[in-house]
Amino acid sequence: MDIKSYILASINTKTKILNDETILETIKKIADRIVEAYRLNKKVLTAGNGGSACDSQHIAGELVAKFFIDRPGLNAISLVNYISSLTATSNDYGYAKSFSRQIQALADEGDVFIAISTSGNSENILAALEEARKKGVVTVGFVGEKECKMDVLCDYIIHVPSDCTPTVQESHIMIGHIICALVEETIFA
Repeated sequence: MDIKSYILASINTKTKILNDETILETIKKIADRIVEAYRLNKKVLTAGNGGSACDSQHIAGELVAKFFIDRPGLNAISLVNYISSLTATSNDYGYAKSFSRQIQALADEGDVFIAISTSGNSENILAALEEARKKGVVTVGFVGEKECKMDVLCDYIIHVPSDCTPTVQESHIMIGHIICALVEETIFA
């Protein structure tokens, strides 16, 4: 692996995002929708697998703790943090239902669910999005560049213009950080 090539690939993907007005507008719309949810006393739920599970925790953590502003915590839940529920559901019903069961139990109409999947085709994420839509939850997807099954299940979806999983994940967390900053600034600044 060439270190400079790796860094350049990441920079090039982020430059594509920077120059894509549709992606930038979608980021703003997602932040606005989350602000609206918080003003209605709703919450944000997040989920992902592997590295995306960590991104899910990271985004929820930024909302609960703080990003730039010392302020009250915002109601955000990463479904990957519920280990007993996650493993019990996976054991009893199969891994495909690991998140949908939690959406069924924890989500309310008007909440926002951020689903993170580099492929956009993870079975458990798709099932969670289907359950969220049944409950009237606003669905957000962070995926890679290819068309995917999440496309039809998300009210808002961001396709990161790369097919390299690590590069996509790096961009997902950048986008998550931007959304957290916009939400915090709008509510508390």
